[in-house]
Amino acid sequence: MVLVLFMIIAVTNSAGVTEKNSVIESTFDFYSELTLANQGLDRDVFDLAIKGLNKLKVDGTIKNPDIVTIADYSQSSNKKRLYVIDLKNKKLLYNTYVAHGRNTGEEYARSFSNVEGSHKSSLGFFVTDKPVIGPKTGYSLILRGIEKGFNDNALKREIIVHGADYASEDFIKKHGRLGRSYGCPALPPNINKAIIETIQGGTCLFVYTPDNKYLYNSELLN
Repeated sequence: MVLVLFMIIAVTNSAGVTEKNSVIESTFDFYSELTLANQGLDRDVFDLAIKGLNKLKVDGTIKNPDIVTIADYSQSSNKKRLYVIDLKNKKLLYNTYVAHGRNTGEEYARSFSNVEGSHKSSLGFFVTDKPVIGPKTGYSLILRGIEKGFNDNALKREIIVHGADYASEDFIKKHGRLGRSYGCPALPPNINKAIIETIQGGTCLFVYTPDNKYLYNSELLN
């Protein structure tokens, strides 16, 4: 009886390890297959995005878990630091520029806020809503911040995805860095609509920087 019980426990443990390793290997292969490192995205940032995405998927918070968007604000604004990834078909759909808030920093994003009127970017996981036509921003995408204390004022602050001339390569050539928004993740105007139409309707957007307060307190990452 003891021997049988031991064998059952051993098989269970072995299955658990195999399943865990399978997930890790699958993530590694996916990251490598898309050569995301060559595009400037660190493996750790990608893994955090997938970790949060999986929790949102289990909770039913997102309607479309096949698409994930990562804005890696640890990178210079002169880099193409926005990644739109099709997880189902294993494709990097878009890799382009994205602006941060004017009070978040100049070339680099340094300071973040959830406060209305701060003109700073917010960290964490957002869920995309529907496109709208803004009087000043044009074709835009509503974002719902879902991390309390970090970005849950996004709707009140009117944090949206929109196109802007200051989020273009031409602006970098003239000014030495990308321009800045009032806190919105602004995109190059020539690709703004295409990205919005790809990520609209309940997909996940992860805005990252290695901020210890966020990383240690995010319920989706801990």
